Parts: sequence; structure tokens; C-alpha cells
Amino acid sequence: MDHTKLEHHMTVHADNKAKQDRAYWLDCLDRLSRPILEALAEDRLKEIMPVESSGKDRALYTHLEALGRLLCGISPWLEAEGGDEREQALRAELRQLTTRALEHAFNPEAKDYMNLSQGYQPIVDTAFLCEAFLRAPNVLWHQQSKGVKANLIQGWKQTRSRKPHFNNWLLFSGMIEAALYAFQQDDWDPMRIDYGIKQHEQWYVGDGVYGDGVNYHADYYNSFVIQPMLIDILDTVGEVYPDWSNRFEKMKIRAQRHAEQLERMISPDGTFPPIGRSIAYRTGAFHLLAQLAWKKELPSTLQPAQVRGALTAAMKRCFDAPHTFDEQGWLTIGLSGHQPGLGEEYISTGSLYLCSTVLLPLGLPIDDPFWTGEAEWTSKLIWSGKDYAADHALHH
Repeated sequence: MDHTKLEHHMTVHADNKAKQDRAYWLDCLDRLSRPILEALAEDRLKEIMPVESSGKDRALYTHLEALGRLLCGISPWLEAEGGDEREQALRAELRQLTTRALEHAFNPEAKDYMNLSQGYQPIVDTAFLCEAFLRAPNVLWHQQSKGVKANLIQGWKQTRSRKPHFNNWLLFSGMIEAALYAFQQDDWDPMRIDYGIKQHEQWYVGDGVYGDGVNYHADYYNSFVIQPMLIDILDTVGEVYPDWSNRFEKMKIRAQRHAEQLERMISPDGTFPPIGRSIAYRTGAFHLLAQLAWKKELPSTLQPAQVRGALTAAMKRCFDAPHTFDEQGWLTIGLSGHQPGLGEEYISTGSLYLCSTVLLPLGLPIDDPFWTGEAEWTSKLIWSGKDYAADHALHH
């Protein structure tokens, strides 16, 4: 085979691999979304959804967890257009289900009306839901009826009665206020935003990593919550005050450095270190990496196609393991299959759907570089013996 034919063959192979990857991602999106959205659209989520947890009160919170975390991940795809016939049909169907789901979730007369006023946990998942709305304002907000919008605002504001913990939870309060600002609520509170932003500046420990509160924790919370929410909050409200906008570029550089670290954590076979709490969030560990890929803000050291390869490998290790889903299609607690011992007492079935944040790049069009071509990720290249540039810390 001459050089030209070989190059053409390799291009065709890479393009086919990219199409296969996108089809796999869509299958994962469908599998994660359908049980939640179908049940909630029928006003039967609380009746149908299992509540697996070692905690005593998680049934109070798990349904809002499921909805908020799922939409946080799939919202850019719901907002997008395009794709083949199958993808467009799936999007149209899930948009309709989401609309009906939101009608029930925030209607005080519905059986599936979400708990927004008992306990502290609703602060968390209202924030994830608000983040979804910021990522898909047209589909999730502007296309809703006036009644649903009023119920949403009333529900979000109920969480203001609770004080967040002195850690990443400060960003949950800030995210809710950012959404209230975005959707033109005159009583949005800049202090709740300002406090979370400035306190995390105090908690920065270096090399692209923030402490979760006063102390550094060896876990994935910089990607689960902290850096994605800092980015989305400042993207939304940064223009309001110069001291907010002035912080944004520095925070984005830190986020890009942490994204480099996350990509390097994915081994040649798709596994990643099972360190820290909340590991049962599975691919939620790569929320930040997926977010920067979707926003086309990856660091120059990472090609979009190599990030797709790394994330696909991690997804297959998490989602294809036996017993990851129960017989009715709901996620089970674990990292590689059903491993209830990996679930802390605050983990329940709904919590697990933070894994959907890995799907953010599905919001990119099919001809985006993320979805074209093929490239090996960092650890796969290095452990195959290929020469590669050394890693270096970020010094600010």
C-alpha cells in the first residue's frame, strides 16, 4: 500500500472510530436519562425509583439529586441541534420528557414535587439543576410555560433558608444566585456569589488545585464541583463587577492545568485512581475535563480527539462493568459494577447520576475536532514507550 492510500485508510479508520465513539456516548446518555425522565414525566419517579443507600434519610433527597445531576450533564446536548436521524429523534423525545419532568418536579400539587425545604442537601442539587439551566437556557428555561418558570424560581429560592457548609458548598449557594441573575430576578444576591468566589481564592493550594475548605483533600471534588462551578458562575455574572471578571482568566488557567492532570489520570486501559470520597460518582470525576472540551477551552497540550479517547475508555470501564445498572436500568452504587461499600452514607441512587457530566461534549457538533479523527491519550502514549514532553507544575 503506497503512502497516499495508507494515509487515506488511516483517516477513514479514525473517522469510523469517532462515529463509533459518539454512538456509544449517545447510548450511555439514553441509558442514563430514560429511567429518570420517563418516570418523572409520568409523575411516578418517587414510586418507581429505588433508593439504595446506607444513610437513613436519603429518600428525602435522592429524587432531586437524580434530576439535577442528570440534567447538569445532558443539558448541552438537549440545547444543541444536528446529528443523524436517530440522534435528532432521541433529542426531540428527551426534550419532551424533560419538559414534562420539570412540570411535575416543581409543581406543589404533583406526587413528584421535589423536596426543596427539608434538610441541607437540596442546596446541592438545586445548584446542579441551576447549572444545567445556565448550560441550556433556551430548552430548559425559555421554552417553559410561565407557570413552570414561576414554580422553578419559587423552588430555587426556598433553598436560601439553609446555610451552606464552609467548603465547596459555598459554590452551591453562589450557583443558585447566578441562575437567578441570569433569569432576571431582581432580588438575586451578589454576596452569596462573592463569598464563594473569594473564599475559594483563599483555599487555592497551588498547581491548579483548590482545597475543599481549609484543608486539602485527595479526591475529585475539584472536578466534581469546585472548578466547573467557578467557571460557570463567573461566565454568568463576571461582567457585573470588575473584581469578578479580573479573577476569571486566572481561574481558567488553573482549570486548564487541572484538566491536564485529570487526563493523565486515565490509564491506558481506561481505569483511574479510586481515591477520595464520592468515588461512586464514577465518570463525574472528569466533569471539568469534559466541560473544557465542550466549551472548546482545553489547554494547548491536549488535543480534543485524545480527550475523547481517554473519556471513552473511562466510560467503558465504568458503564460496561457487570451490575453497574440494576434489572430495571437504574445505576447501582459502585465504581466498577455494584460495590455498595464504596458508597458513603450521603450517597444514594440519585447521587450517582453526577456521572452524566462526562457527556457534556455531546453538545459539540458532529464535525467538531472532538468528534473527528483519533489520538491516543497521554498515559497510553507514555506507557507504550513513545517519547513525550515532561509534565510541569503551574506556579500561580
